[in-house]
Amino acid sequence: MPGSAVSAVKRLAASFCAALVLASPAAGAQAEKVLRVAATFADIPLTTGQPSQGGEGQRFVGYQLYDALIRWDLSRADVAASLAPGLAQSWSSDAATHKVWTFKLRPGVKFHDGSAFDAESVVWNLDKVLNRGAAQFDQAQATQASQYVLNIASYRVVDPLTVEIATKAADATFPYMVAGIMISSPARYKELGGDWSKIAFKPSGTGPWMLDKLVPREKIEMVRNPNYWDPARVPKSDRLVVLAMPDSNTRVAALLSGQVDWIEAPPPDTIPRLKSGGMQIVTNIYPHIWPYQLSYSPDSPFRDIRIRKAANLAIDRVGLSEFLGGTAMPARGMVDPKHPWFGKPNFKIEYNPTEARRLMKEAGYTPEKPLKIKLAVSTAGSGQMQPLPMNEFIQENFKEVGIDAELVVMEWEELRAHRRAGSDDPSNKGIAGINNSFGYWDPFIGLLGVAGSKLRPPAGYNWGGFSDPETDRLVDAAFNEFDPAKQNEILAQLHARIVDQAMWIWVVHDLNPRALGPKVKGFVQAQSWYQDLTPVYVE
Repeated sequence: MPGSAVSAVKRLAASFCAALVLASPAAGAQAEKVLRVAATFADIPLTTGQPSQGGEGQRFVGYQLYDALIRWDLSRADVAASLAPGLAQSWSSDAATHKVWTFKLRPGVKFHDGSAFDAESVVWNLDKVLNRGAAQFDQAQATQASQYVLNIASYRVVDPLTVEIATKAADATFPYMVAGIMISSPARYKELGGDWSKIAFKPSGTGPWMLDKLVPREKIEMVRNPNYWDPARVPKSDRLVVLAMPDSNTRVAALLSGQVDWIEAPPPDTIPRLKSGGMQIVTNIYPHIWPYQLSYSPDSPFRDIRIRKAANLAIDRVGLSEFLGGTAMPARGMVDPKHPWFGKPNFKIEYNPTEARRLMKEAGYTPEKPLKIKLAVSTAGSGQMQPLPMNEFIQENFKEVGIDAELVVMEWEELRAHRRAGSDDPSNKGIAGINNSFGYWDPFIGLLGVAGSKLRPPAGYNWGGFSDPETDRLVDAAFNEFDPAKQNEILAQLHARIVDQAMWIWVVHDLNPRALGPKVKGFVQAQSWYQDLTPVYVE
């Protein structure tokens, strides 16, 4: 080889070695601590403030990039999660009407872009989801926030660190609603020319994590916010990667192969294999129910209470819980029997196919001449557990008592759109029930918003149009009772009433299973649908 060529090769080798040195961590430098999570959603939730994809979108994106004025305390596993100060240090309603709420804001908080959080930014965010005349109004976020802001009548800046929000009616559950309103940066909106599509890839909140990379339908990568306003909740990991993996077996394979460190909703039949592979299986009771919301539209057979009761009595919940590998417990109503809202219902939800067949025969149906219904179900999704095999199990139970259920299968966000539309919407024509899991971590989502006849979508969650005068009386009483103990008494009466009316078909309570790799440390499984990812790291 000519000398010039040898010299060139040596120079190239030297350059390559230098590049390796630059690309490698410096001596003594620590490698980036990365936490990789496989979620059940099929697409990455909205990142602009109000996330899509249900509670899972809130868990893995909303509460990571953003804060609300009020937050959930997710630090304990032994008690139900409760509300705590967030961007607001305190809040109170006026004693005379309970319609005017004053929020004292936390000083010194910065958005990820360095701009200051203050009262003006709170009002700007409320305009973003409520004021169609505002430049920043965003229909996509307004749709996701509708349940949280439906009772807001007006709002104003009192001073730089005080905001006043007036509600249309007295509402003792309002603080729970405020906990769902994410606060994003007005400065970032202005910086990117008011284009929400651009902001989706460069959002700015005040949360413990900051967006670094977003690949639609694939993954979102966030990095720790070292300047987070709560020093105790600065993330222990440097990077959080959340991957969209709606297929449960794909999630399991990803965990066993080391592709991810954490998976949501492992299939029950894979749990022994995961345990033998050294994985941590974490469960905890939490306020969550897997039901069917029923239609009360004029053409729905569920207007007949005999059919509603028969459907509840047809399901072998113990067998289903065993089928799910002990990751669920049989339901006896919307809330679990130990909950203070359970009350004393007279109708006992149990497996009694003999009584179910009697009721169906009385209503004019038998296994030989069955009632034909359509139920909308999803392939996966936030809190949906293992929806297809569960629905097929129940489908067989129904056949035994004279109910022939056709499953209308759709993607999770499509199912949520059907739920938001209400049973009377043309998109739901012919659908007698919808399988949408629900939380009951607050009175509105768990009881009032699903039972009150005035709270049909978008005002609330009463998808099917259930209407009962005694239920409405109790709903109104609970909204106007600001003493927590007295409100619990009313809610217990309300729960007993809707169980006695067989308002829905309640199936099982999810025990919130997730599987973590053997090196995952610091996770505390809160009794909540939401979870705190800030203390979690991979050893």
